Amino acid sequence: MKQHDVIISGLNMELTDAIKNMVHEKAEKLFEHEDHIIRMRVELEYDPHQSTHEKEFISKGQLEVRGNDHFASAATNDLYKSIDDMVQKLDRMLRRRSRLKKVKRKTTHLVDIPADIPKAV
Repeated sequence: MKQHDVIISGLNMELTDAIKNMVHEKAEKLFEHEDHIIRMRVELEYDPHQSTHEKEFISKGQLEVRGNDHFASAATNDLYKSIDDMVQKLDRMLRRRSRLKKVKRKTTHLVDIPADIPKAV
């Protein structure tokens, strides 16, 4: 099994082994879908200054792939739920990218050349 490059950082919180393992397990799902992922960055944040005490845990993810990078974030009361939501958003982005590549490859376009082409003799 190939070890994938997943960078995990935490703001205002300590990253435990359980959190790191869960992020790695969820990231494996993304690496199975797409072979061209260079690396994944995950930023987990605890915001204690929320006045309403809602959506205190924020997880932000960045997938570095060939072409444009994919960014997603999710905020909930539960850290594990926010990680789950963020991974689902990134998964949808990868699936959409794959689907659009297939559609683009299958559509044909008529080519109209405005100049007269001379015949070979």
